[in-house]
Amino acid sequence: MKKTLIKCGWLVTLDAATGDFADGELLMHGDRVLAVGKSLDAAHDEVIDASDMIVMPGLINGHIHVWQCGLRGIGSEWMGPDYHSNIHANIATRYGPRDNYLGNFVGAQAQIDSGVTTVIDFCHNLKSLEMAEAAIDGLEETGIRAVFAHGTAKPPAKEGEVPFTHVPHPRDRIEALRKGRMASDDRLVTLAMAVLGPHYGTQEVAEADIRLAREFGLFSTSHATKPNDKCVTPRGYLALARAGLLGPDHNIVHGNYIDDEELKAIVDNGATVTATVLVELHGHAPDPLVMRVRELGGMPSIGIDVEPIVTGEMFREMHAALLHARWSAHRDNEAAGKPSMATMPVRSREALEWATVGNARVMGLDKNVGTLAPGMKADIVMLRANDLNVFPVHDPIYTIVEQAGAKNVDTVIIDGVVRKRGGKLLVDEKLLAERMKEMRASAERAMEEASFKVKAA
Repeated sequence: MKKTLIKCGWLVTLDAATGDFADGELLMHGDRVLAVGKSLDAAHDEVIDASDMIVMPGLINGHIHVWQCGLRGIGSEWMGPDYHSNIHANIATRYGPRDNYLGNFVGAQAQIDSGVTTVIDFCHNLKSLEMAEAAIDGLEETGIRAVFAHGTAKPPAKEGEVPFTHVPHPRDRIEALRKGRMASDDRLVTLAMAVLGPHYGTQEVAEADIRLAREFGLFSTSHATKPNDKCVTPRGYLALARAGLLGPDHNIVHGNYIDDEELKAIVDNGATVTATVLVELHGHAPDPLVMRVRELGGMPSIGIDVEPIVTGEMFREMHAALLHARWSAHRDNEAAGKPSMATMPVRSREALEWATVGNARVMGLDKNVGTLAPGMKADIVMLRANDLNVFPVHDPIYTIVEQAGAKNVDTVIIDGVVRKRGGKLLVDEKLLAERMKEMRASAERAMEEASFKVKAA
């Protein structure tokens, strides 16, 4: 396997034992980081000159519905009920396998382009195994690292039909995928289950779904977006905890309305919580859970969620999560009648850890990704430090979290393979243009069939 030596202007490893370096070096051997330090004097086959760049772990998107890429921005002024009525009850019902493939192919390319090396793809419009296979194809063809969380469609129930809230996850699809192409967990795209959970399903369904995930050795994740009186199963996560069904293999997304007792049970049982701060500030009154999880001793996780409503750029989500966490700490301190804080209550490094280490822990990949310590996978991002919006760099962490954006991403390496170099994706330009054109047509067709029109700003 080839050894590549990266000469870094700044090297941010996010590993406490390894440390960060100005003018550091990183030696990559195949798909792994072999060594990190200063003046390694290591034998190598290739040198990458990143002396004017910040070299960092690839960002990880802890929650996104990649299939919705073609619907970007259509709901920028939607409220919560608008999203469900327009997407799940209408536009999503018009999607087929090719639509999912296109959304995932273009959406995953966009994530790579913006410095993301790993995503949890909560794919929740699936009506068939064929749709799931097509969505996986879209991810795999880009070379992104992904946890494909198989979800189910949520159409309005017709007269005489059982509503989706009472329908367990389709065992046949999970079995076919797990015993087929997704049998191994040692691959770039692995399988998980995006289940209803007690906010959107009955307790019987919630329990059955998590048991099914555990039977097949799969991570599971669920949405929690409703006030208690509107949940299908109020305070259902407490019941799951009592049944021994909450643990590190289950992830809860959002959770803004969850009370302190239920949240403590979630964290105490080792389950993880992912906040999508931009979306949650857009349409919910209760705070994102970043600070509440942090105060309970949990590691926060963050993600994008819904591109029809917010940007898909993790740099902006990371910055928003940090600013909201700081603001809420100042607000609560003042409400308690305490003196003004003398030091910043949440450090910038923490926000970068939420977008890397925290998200890696959610999906059980923290032994492979999230830091650039020796032995970790070579998932690496390089940011141009001489771009006008970030120059000059005085501290690389501050620059990454509070100054940089997708426009500064020069190089992206995933599993040791360069996927972007010199600011350009290494994908056939003609193919990408064709897929983008086709995705736009597929989204427009779905919206037309749904009799949906974007309201003018």
